[in-house]
Amino acid sequence: MYADNTLTPKEAARLCALGSLAQHASMPYAALAEAVRHFLDRVQGPSLDILGSSLELLRYEGLVDETQSAEETVLSITDDGHRELMVLLTAPLRPGATDLNKLIAALKFRFMHLLDAKEQRVQIELMLETAETELTRLLDLHRHHEGDSGHLVAWLNHEIEDLERRIAWLTEFGND
Repeated sequence: MYADNTLTPKEAARLCALGSLAQHASMPYAALAEAVRHFLDRVQGPSLDILGSSLELLRYEGLVDETQSAEETVLSITDDGHRELMVLLTAPLRPGATDLNKLIAALKFRFMHLLDAKEQRVQIELMLETAETELTRLLDLHRHHEGDSGHLVAWLNHEIEDLERRIAWLTEFGND
């Protein structure tokens, strides 16, 4: 984790793998690797450096058990793996709109149902707080540059509208 307890790209891959195993009880190694790679690639774009060693580390650290059949290696999540999943799933988001934040938010929504109802509400509140902080930052930047020539203000208007829609959606989602 970063110093602020937010997830690194490798931990996002770990969250994806552990969450996938928690949902399916067990998966063949190759199927898990493909599922994680597919999700990460579709949300964030291809990144070769975050997957390979991540799955091997899960075994080494005792977060997954390995069963060998005649055809394949099957992985299942351990109790330690479940505890690690909960730590990763409840980690805060970093401020700012980055591809990594988008990936982590997508992972949180993908696996949020694995949390109890109270912790789900906490996660929605944290995402709302992050979006509201980002909105405040962009509104301040907009006020500072609203008289400038160029296209910054138009871009900021677009970003502000996106954040306002996200905040409204998160608010509604949290009230369901």
